[in-house]
Amino acid sequence: MNSKLVIIMRGLPGSGKSHWIDLFIQSQPLPVALQIKQRGYFSTDNLFVVDGQYKFDASKLSEYHQINLSLFIEALSRGEPIVICDNTNVCHWEYIAYKTAAVALGYKVKIVITGEPKSKSHQLLCAQRNKHHVQLKHIQRMAEIFEI
Repeated sequence: MNSKLVIIMRGLPGSGKSHWIDLFIQSQPLPVALQIKQRGYFSTDNLFVVDGQYKFDASKLSEYHQINLSLFIEALSRGEPIVICDNTNVCHWEYIAYKTAAVALGYKVKIVITGEPKSKSHQLLCAQRNKHHVQLKHIQRMAEIFEI
């Protein structure tokens, strides 16, 4: 049985992706949980954290997505048992490189969509609870193009 697992998160900002990951990690034995947190968890958002503060800079988004992908692939090549991509991944093309690399390196891939991106009430909830203050109008635009 294949014990190597990649989890690719998909969902609007505030949909509960990070919460789902926290619950998943907490469900693992402590050594596994620590290994995931230290060497198997990748989020482009984390690259925008400077001195403990989230400072989004749209001009760095493409570069940071590429860095995140590179770090993710490095974890796969090291054979980390569980590797997680925690991005919005609104469109399939946004995560296809993560999935392709994982499959090529012998990982089982689990795609997790949090919430119901096409639901107006879900979009409103996301706007209220996302931690990066993404406005409802932007969340609605993301929801319009979200590929199920």
